[in-house]
Amino acid sequence: MEKNLVNVRLKPPFWRHDWYSLLKLRQGIEQVIDTNQIGFAEQKIADIGCGDCPYRPLFIARGCEYIGCDIDNTAEVMIEPGKPIPLPDASFDGVVSFQVLEHIWDLDEYLGECYRLLKPGGWLLLTTHGNWLYHPHPNDYRRWTREGLLYEISSRKFVLKDVLSVVGPLAWTTQFRLLGYYSVLEKLGFIGQLILLPIACFMNLRMVIEDAITPLSIRDTNASVYVTLFQK
Repeated sequence: MEKNLVNVRLKPPFWRHDWYSLLKLRQGIEQVIDTNQIGFAEQKIADIGCGDCPYRPLFIARGCEYIGCDIDNTAEVMIEPGKPIPLPDASFDGVVSFQVLEHIWDLDEYLGECYRLLKPGGWLLLTTHGNWLYHPHPNDYRRWTREGLLYEISSRKFVLKDVLSVVGPLAWTTQFRLLGYYSVLEKLGFIGQLILLPIACFMNLRMVIEDAITPLSIRDTNASVYVTLFQK
C-alpha cells in the first residue's frame, strides 16, 4: 500500500494523477451517507476488505464504532479465505465495502457474509468500478454495468436504497490517459515527476470540465465508479 494513501484518498492533492477520481469517490460516499442519514453516533460498522481503512475517519467523526476486517493480519479482524468472518451474526448496524468487489471471485460468499453480519434493517454501503484499468490486488476479476451491479447485489436478498454514478465517460477516458502517462513517467524518478506535474494539473482540470458537460443520463449508466446503498 502506498505510503500515506489513507490521507491521499480523503484529501488528494490537485497535482496527483488520480486526484479527480479519488475526490469524486469520497464526495460520492459522503453524499450517500448524508442523504440517507446513515453512519450516525453509536452505530457499529464493519469494513469488509478494509485495507488501511481509508474512509474510517468519515465514520469516526460521526461517532460510529468502526471495525476493519481483511485477509491481512494487521486488520482488527482477520479473514481466512473460505471461512466465515469470526464475528457474530446480526451484530452490525452497517457494513461498508470500498473498491473491493471487483477483486472478489466468490460473490456468494462475500455478499453472504455482509448479509449475515447485518442486523435486520441494517445497511450495506458498497462502491466498485464500472469502468477502470486492470489493477490486481492481488487479483482483478470484474467490471459492472449499473444494471448488472444492482442486480448482482439485490439478487442476494438486499434491497436497493440508493445508487450514485461517479465520473462519467468523458472524464474517465482522460483519467485513463493520465494513468498511462503516470505509469511511464514514474519510472524516470524525479525528472518524471517534474514532467508529470503540469500534465496532471491540466488533465485534472480537463476532467472537471468534461464531467460538468456530460449529461446525467450518460454518466448514470457509464460511470467509472458506482456508490450503492442497500438494506437487509
